Amino acid sequence: MHTIVLGSGLLGVTSAYYLSQLGHQVTVIDRQASPAAETSFANGGQISVSHAEPWANPSAPLKVLQWLSREDAPLLFRIRADMRQWLWGLQFLRECTPARTRHNIEQIVKLGTYSRDTLQQLRRDTGIAYDQRTQGILHFYTSDKEFEASLKPAEQMRALGCHREVISADEAVRIEPALRHIRPQLAGATYTAEDESGDANQFARALVKLCQAAGVRFLMSHTVTALRTTSPTTGSPIDHVEATDAEGRFQRIRGDAYVLAMGSLSPLVAAPLGIHLPIYPAKGYSVTLPVKDEAMAHQVSLTDDEYKLVFSRLTSVDASGAKSTDRLRIAGTAEFNGYDRDLNRVRCEAIVRRTEELFPGAGDETQAQFWTGLRPATPSNVPIIGKSKVPNLYLNTGHGTLGWTHSCGSGKSIARIISGLAPEVDFAFAGV
Repeated sequence: MHTIVLGSGLLGVTSAYYLSQLGHQVTVIDRQASPAAETSFANGGQISVSHAEPWANPSAPLKVLQWLSREDAPLLFRIRADMRQWLWGLQFLRECTPARTRHNIEQIVKLGTYSRDTLQQLRRDTGIAYDQRTQGILHFYTSDKEFEASLKPAEQMRALGCHREVISADEAVRIEPALRHIRPQLAGATYTAEDESGDANQFARALVKLCQAAGVRFLMSHTVTALRTTSPTTGSPIDHVEATDAEGRFQRIRGDAYVLAMGSLSPLVAAPLGIHLPIYPAKGYSVTLPVKDEAMAHQVSLTDDEYKLVFSRLTSVDASGAKSTDRLRIAGTAEFNGYDRDLNRVRCEAIVRRTEELFPGAGDETQAQFWTGLRPATPSNVPIIGKSKVPNLYLNTGHGTLGWTHSCGSGKSIARIISGLAPEVDFAFAGV
């Protein structure tokens, strides 16, 4: 079967890899000149099953209201004359009940655990390298209220098999000595030893090479303009993709099956087919700093839940085993402002400021690299994976902040579904 994957981010590339492993002829189409050039380019670097509490939870509505007037708010809604934003916001509020939060945590943990296991197996099978670290992820809290609020979700995660253990402030400093600077402010922490971190963009590019070696074709600098069905009748299958290449030349690209993995652009492509995906872009930010003071820089990947920030250490080594680059990646916050991609300096500087409060002098602020990207967010934070109502169109999108965490499990699952095989994880797959 010839399967066309729309999008070459983490979800598109992992879908292509696992489809090729199951014997499919695969073509990947993307508007960028290189893979993983948008949302997968400079994310927070965490493979974080423990980051399973959705934005939509019982405490969210009040926080969102309090943050409306703050330019540097961790979660910022910029109210627009945009019906899609309003409808998404109403769905978000419906997901904030305790029952919905528990349900969504269950889905996110199940997929996350399976996906992390799948990534580890891929690493064993191929030797793929991406500045990975297997030192766990530590969530720390400088607010008693935030720490107390984390205990019940952590308990549910443990019951689901995610070993997010509650630890003392002293134990947190033992695991990550760089937290000693804020020891008097630490209210508590949780630690998940099985979680990991690594450079998602480096992973995606390395996986592309494995895909190409297996015969996967990549059509880069090709902008998808439409999916055309065999007839205007409702329920007709996709006949071809319409796209334009870098020179503006029109092309029709045909396959037997199609995977929509275009992130925040997915609902725009799906809408003309009568498929209305509850996805809205959540603009996230990251800052990358060269390590300046080794003694002050963290080694373990960290999550600052109060400020909605994650911290990863990305260290590349050359063939001799010596460090070639050593950098801190700090990412997070969410800004709901349509498809605006402008880099907001206030929000970037807020990330740098918080980093300096926590780890003074650890990174070289004079060489800070700022980035922003649009995460495809669903109101529940649960991604949309599986069959669509169009017979040969499949969905692998809506992963929000957890695209890196869920990428391998999602890619393998959609490949199995397209191949007529049952998924290996108990998850609420679309259409299955």
